[in-house]
Amino acid sequence: MSVTATPQPPAAAREPVLARRIEAKLRAEIRGEVAFDRLTRGLYATDASIYQIMPLGVVIPRDGDDVEAAIAIARQQGVPVTARGGGTSQCGQTVNSGLIVDVSRHMRTIVGLDTAARRVRVQPGIVLDALNRELKRHGLFFPVDPSTASRATIGGMTANNSSGARSIRYGIMADNVAGIDAVLADGTRAWFGPVASGAVNGTAHDGAANARYRELVERVRAIAAREASEIEARIPKVQRNVGGYAIHTVRPDAPFNMAKLLVGSEGTLAFFDTIELELQPLPRAKALGVCHFPTFADAMRATEALVALDPVAVELVDRTMIELSREIAAFAPIMARYVRGEPGSLLLVEFTGDEPEPLVRKLDELDETMASLGFPNAVVKLTDPAQQSEMWEVRAAGLNIMTSMRGDAKPVSIVEDCAVPLNHLADYTERLNRIFAKYGTTGTFYAHASVGCLHVRPVLNMKAGEDVGKLRAIAEETFAVVREYGGAHSGEHGDGIVRSEFHEEMFGPRIVEAFREVKRAFDPDGVLNPGKIVDAPKMDDRELFRYGPRYAPLPLKTELDWSEWGGFAQAVEMCNNNGACRKDAGGAMCPSYRVTDDEHHVTRGRANGLRLALTGQLGPDGLTSQELYDALDLCVSCKACRRECPTGVDMARMKIEFLASYRAKQGIPLADLIVAGLPRMAYRLGALRRLANAPQRIPGLAQLLERTAGFTARRSLPSWHPRPFREPRTPATATTAAPNGEVVLFVDTFNRWFESDVARAAERVMRAAGHAVTFARARSGGARPLCCGRTYLSAGQLDHARAEASRTLDALLPYAERGVAIVGLEPSCLLTLRDEFLALLPGEAARTVAKRALLFEEWIARELDGGRWSPPLRPLGAKAVVHGHCHQKAFGAMPAVVRALRAVPGLEASVIDSSCCGMAGTFGYEAEHYDVSMRMAERDLLPAVRAAGPETLVVADGMSCKHQIAHGAERRAMHVAEVYAAALLRQPQDTE
Repeated sequence: MSVTATPQPPAAAREPVLARRIEAKLRAEIRGEVAFDRLTRGLYATDASIYQIMPLGVVIPRDGDDVEAAIAIARQQGVPVTARGGGTSQCGQTVNSGLIVDVSRHMRTIVGLDTAARRVRVQPGIVLDALNRELKRHGLFFPVDPSTASRATIGGMTANNSSGARSIRYGIMADNVAGIDAVLADGTRAWFGPVASGAVNGTAHDGAANARYRELVERVRAIAAREASEIEARIPKVQRNVGGYAIHTVRPDAPFNMAKLLVGSEGTLAFFDTIELELQPLPRAKALGVCHFPTFADAMRATEALVALDPVAVELVDRTMIELSREIAAFAPIMARYVRGEPGSLLLVEFTGDEPEPLVRKLDELDETMASLGFPNAVVKLTDPAQQSEMWEVRAAGLNIMTSMRGDAKPVSIVEDCAVPLNHLADYTERLNRIFAKYGTTGTFYAHASVGCLHVRPVLNMKAGEDVGKLRAIAEETFAVVREYGGAHSGEHGDGIVRSEFHEEMFGPRIVEAFREVKRAFDPDGVLNPGKIVDAPKMDDRELFRYGPRYAPLPLKTELDWSEWGGFAQAVEMCNNNGACRKDAGGAMCPSYRVTDDEHHVTRGRANGLRLALTGQLGPDGLTSQELYDALDLCVSCKACRRECPTGVDMARMKIEFLASYRAKQGIPLADLIVAGLPRMAYRLGALRRLANAPQRIPGLAQLLERTAGFTARRSLPSWHPRPFREPRTPATATTAAPNGEVVLFVDTFNRWFESDVARAAERVMRAAGHAVTFARARSGGARPLCCGRTYLSAGQLDHARAEASRTLDALLPYAERGVAIVGLEPSCLLTLRDEFLALLPGEAARTVAKRALLFEEWIARELDGGRWSPPLRPLGAKAVVHGHCHQKAFGAMPAVVRALRAVPGLEASVIDSSCCGMAGTFGYEAEHYDVSMRMAERDLLPAVRAAGPETLVVADGMSCKHQIAHGAERRAMHVAEVYAAALLRQPQDTE
């Protein structure tokens, strides 16, 4: 085995003057962004692997000219260049010590589309899902479908030779790439494409490129001819072999495609500028069978028989994945719908075709086959596309679900995607389990059973030296088994640092030396992504690990309870860097990334920044630094990541903890002080509230307020209601006189002082429903109304937030202990009782109140489902479009919103597919954030509202959401409580 020493940082990293000179050259010569600050470098030091290598700097090119300039400067200075797309590599392909060149922000255009030929040319930064959304309009799609399709770039997929669930039908990237326009390390540009027998007929950009291209063709042909017998003997014959360079695709005396050699080269041979892909027609119909097995071994033994039915995919979901999915809010309902009992494993078997009827028969055939194997009635048949999508969503999140395990021990990618012939799959997995048991651990299994390429991960603690020792032993023993079965040690996720070291055992010394010759032919000076595929470092060199030998959190007294994760640092470390937060469509995560496309402003980037700060890698004051504050500044605390991040990274809560430290050192801006103190100040303002509306009426006052307090003059501030909501002076209807008992209406600060009509509407509806409406009052601290403390949390004033929470908890606890529902109107306020109260005041009291806290629409849905709803409603005879508050989405309340609205006679309610409205409390009122706020709203929400007819109701429960809709679309949005109040046949009088 040939292994070089660990790569050292380039000279520029050791000499700041030289580093600054390179940065200056880059800034002078390229149009894109250049970043050499420590936080940005830290964000690009990791990918989804176990490794972390601090780069010299980061370049985000605008186009191919920028790429050429960056490579030229790096070559002149002896600095390596590593291309990066979504940064989701499992094996460390996109980390290195030189320049990281991120193509995902700007270089993502469809260059040309030929629907007749079913070909498309794209820039490398385009994301697969985005490409397929465009192709769908033409009835086409690109069929290589990795689970990371929402963030995986075509460039990265090409560099890794990616595949996916349906490779049994459509093959892998090498089977679907027609040509690549690339920049070589010496600056030459050439089109890598088909080569005819005996002649070089590829297209190149100029004479020099033609000569260089011809030279490369002849050299690789010579290597392939010389090593033909060795290639035949040593290269695995399984479909899923993506290790090393694809010299087995080069034909010395026959036509071949030079692009195939670049596919899977991990950016070590050339930098891709455009990629030509072969497309497929979209299937018109699909059917999915969810096959249940009592044990994992049963599923493995059945796979061959199921593949014989000619499915498009056969994907494994093991017991660990089933159990973890049931604990994740986004996936638990899906598992409840489609998984029966307690299976040991599932196989998802998909069929496609032009018509649905034959596919129904295929599912019947699947059922019969399962019965013949000894598993009768073990198939859940899904023919509805929405149901299929839900089940596939769980499978696609497999990696993230597996790494949602709490604690330091996690499933680790080292033998992640070995591939063996299908007839050996059951024996292979049995032997793997014995290897894991030998080293005192277990493994997780999921993914591509159809092609013998399971994603297998032993559970290890990469912070512990003992487990790091097991890493190598497990890898070596597993790879030996794979070779014994004629399999490939790299079946999907490439080589990177993890597997490159083991190429000599897999392919033999002659093939590895041939790989080196290919590398030298393309990149003699080692400029492009050195240390991958050839001359790699040791895969278990802890100096290259994210959790290296000196990794340790700095001492920190936290304000919130993080014991569920083992501490704040451990909660931050739940981010596995797989980048699910980088999706740009569907769901709500991550709204700031969707409008900036900036790694700083995505959940993954923020989590990495916090991890670096918490461990001293941003300096002793990293946690209170301006650079970290800037990275967290655009986090709108939507909590979408709390639900949609499969590992449960709750950046909104993490930002609260960060702000507590930051504000304690840096102070609190005037605008934050004003808003944070609103619950206490509002009660004392009295008649002065009328004066507070003056900025809307007096010319120039809004501009003055912008200069002094930072509130934008381009948006009107909320107006104080002329008749604030006040609890009735007389007691509510006696509980015994109310047929449906008592209910507490928790009126928050915003619906009390600004949106008072909503609170009145809710009270009317509750009384009409036969409830005695009670208003909890503070048992200490005077007559001031209760408050959840949300405004103080947002400002980082956790002492004040805890005081408000304690006061409110004390008032609500007696009701909760009696089983009385506590119903709130403003999602961010009511859900604070279910979320932040548990971290501010951990204990039984907070848990008891949280269990009884319901949003108004959740309470309505509960009453409807429980058969307790009695007041008749009149038909509204209208449609309604609904914008969900981010926290409603994060806590799974949107089905209750729809359930409640659709119970109103004649009301057709549909939910707008949108992320955050952009207001996020005060965020959209702040001058520095106004433009970002509007960009968030204009992505989906405002266009959808404008498209709704004038007779259509616009429904939004969040006060800030309603203000954004009024400001940006000039439409009034109603709260669900107002919709119900309008539909009541009998209108009870207000109790004020």
